[in-house]
Amino acid sequence: MAVRPKSPDFVLFFAVIALLIFGVVMVYSSSAVSAYVNFNDSYYFLKRQIIWVTLGVIAMLLTLNMDYHVWRKLATPILIFTLILLILVLIPGLGKVVNGARRWLGFGSLYLQPSEIAKLSMVLFSSASLARNQEKITTFLKGLVPQLLILLVVFGLILKEPDLGTALAIGGTIFVLLFTAGAKLSHLGSLGSVGVVGIIAAIILEPYRLKRLLAFSDPWSDPLNTGYHIIQSLYALGSGGLFGVGLGRSREKFLYLPEPHTDFIFAILGEELGFIGTITVILLFFLFAWRGFKIAISAPDIYGSMLATGLTTMIVMQALMNISVVTASMPVTGIPLPFISFGGSALIFTLIGVGILLNISRYVQNK
Repeated sequence: MAVRPKSPDFVLFFAVIALLIFGVVMVYSSSAVSAYVNFNDSYYFLKRQIIWVTLGVIAMLLTLNMDYHVWRKLATPILIFTLILLILVLIPGLGKVVNGARRWLGFGSLYLQPSEIAKLSMVLFSSASLARNQEKITTFLKGLVPQLLILLVVFGLILKEPDLGTALAIGGTIFVLLFTAGAKLSHLGSLGSVGVVGIIAAIILEPYRLKRLLAFSDPWSDPLNTGYHIIQSLYALGSGGLFGVGLGRSREKFLYLPEPHTDFIFAILGEELGFIGTITVILLFFLFAWRGFKIAISAPDIYGSMLATGLTTMIVMQALMNISVVTASMPVTGIPLPFISFGGSALIFTLIGVGILLNISRYVQNK
């Protein structure tokens, strides 16, 4: 007898809506100055963010009401489509270059970031594959190698853009999925060691990545160039204190801190809302992680468990990476803060993932 879907996990839903509200408010507050300077419209980014949030919530509600097993059948076609987009974005004339990175496809003011689709498609594909071949996961050749080959292709294409941060987020998520599926720790340890060596090589072979690493270790050695982002971010966080300087009263957003409404929006949030504001956002992400992993543990089948684990890990890992960068706990990677940073495709595909996660929660017996 088929299990009749129940109501979704409202605690997780509340956490997401609260983060989206934080995002809309902070996108306006952090972007008003640069929007006026560059577009003569203080509401330029706010209006677009409201549109993206609206579209994203609609997509979330649609996927919330779609049986998550549908994605098991669609996983391979979606991955193939993603690979085609990742190849197209690297072709000169098709991929849009911004700040030296070729990451966008589109025309006019409408652009799509294929690497954002890759995050979701890799979780969908790996979850379906691992659930289908669970008995093989303890073997290296039949269990791990097929997963690693796909991961290496996607990782390499995204690294070519270049976008090391997104590639690392995807790699870390798949690593967690392999662990959850029951891969041997000896295999994972060996792969992790090889991965670390590869990351070090990728950093050393690209001068700008090496400069970022050196700036992370000592930003004050080059305060006007490679260390500038980190220093200004720390200035913003330090200025906020316990309660912040007040909403809308940031000084760093006056063209001091680069990317104040995208990668470094958490710094502006800390400056304006202080420790209280930042810890509230962090607690909301903890709430999201708790409910997401609880759904994974209580899912009615192995596929649902894998899928919930992958979706939760992907979103939480990005949040952890972004906050770590802003607080100078890791080198600058260019990862946006989920639900809060300004962005179109990133927000929409993240909310699609949340919708799938909420749908899985409808089949959980004990919430």
